[in-house]
Amino acid sequence: MSSPNDAGTWKGPAILVENVHKSFGEVRALSGVNLMVEQGKVLGLLGPNGAGKTTVVKILTTLLKPDSGRVLVEGRDVVRSPAAVRDIIGLAGQSAAIQEDLTGRENLDIMGRLYHLDSETRRRRTNELLERFDLLDAADRPTKGYSGGMQRRLDLALSLVALPKVLFLDEPTTGLDPRSRLGMWEVIRELVAAGTTLLLTTQYLDEADELANQIVVIDHGKVIAAGTSTELKNRVGGDVIQFEVVERSRLGEAAETVKSLSRSEPVIDYEGGSVSLWVGNNGSHALVETVRRLDSLKIHTEGLGVRRPSLDDVFLSLTGHGADEAEGSSPARRRRGSRRHQKENL
Repeated sequence: MSSPNDAGTWKGPAILVENVHKSFGEVRALSGVNLMVEQGKVLGLLGPNGAGKTTVVKILTTLLKPDSGRVLVEGRDVVRSPAAVRDIIGLAGQSAAIQEDLTGRENLDIMGRLYHLDSETRRRRTNELLERFDLLDAADRPTKGYSGGMQRRLDLALSLVALPKVLFLDEPTTGLDPRSRLGMWEVIRELVAAGTTLLLTTQYLDEADELANQIVVIDHGKVIAAGTSTELKNRVGGDVIQFEVVERSRLGEAAETVKSLSRSEPVIDYEGGSVSLWVGNNGSHALVETVRRLDSLKIHTEGLGVRRPSLDDVFLSLTGHGADEAEGSSPARRRRGSRRHQKENL
């Protein structure tokens, strides 16, 4: 393996996590997590609330120490050389790190001071980042008056002051409106194109689909799947039939009548009033049969159609619940068969 004598000679993976365990009292947050990110690539770390995503990020950014295992960032051990790791990383967490009584310009200047940048470099980087994140017009206003989207953009700008080689984004677009979210995606793409390595945690599955070269799914502190978006979708395989039931009270009846067409328990979205079925590679035949069965019971539907699996389908199949459902929460919105049953059908 290469030696990290200096930032320019390291030729190994940008991030390496090997058999990491972490507990908080009797609560086991991580149980033997392994993952790797090549230089200049994006890893999407997916999982429901409480799965362990943020714990992984905190360990990688030296905010927590693992109980056991090995963690390297650009060849630097996060336990043995935390200062060396902090010199080459940037972090934008779930909570903005800005000082709301200061202006955007002052926030960026203070961050530059923390990285011991000289005054000229601080001034140049501050202006570059204010322009890049479309904050020049608000640069000299107290940030407590910024919108949520502006605060998130400034928070990401703060993480880039020292030109980090590796950037950690912990749910960076949570709470943003669609326009701001798309703008953040574009910034992330630009960073990666310039050579930055990025680890992204997110509950938005379309975000991982759009941005990540590799995806790791974590649940109950364990990695349960890893691969490209396409590889993970292929694990589910086949076609998906989905429809909405006009009379919501008949959702269960609709799912039951088409249940035998599905490879596993139908997914019922009680909030959206929809039913989804995994039907293998005979989507057209199953679609016709679905229509026949629903018509025979006079169950009226909308949006009935067949499609390829999405990353959301993969996530539900792997974990048994949506990305926004905390560990141990009741499956009020979506319901499907037991986790064991699902894994047997992958």
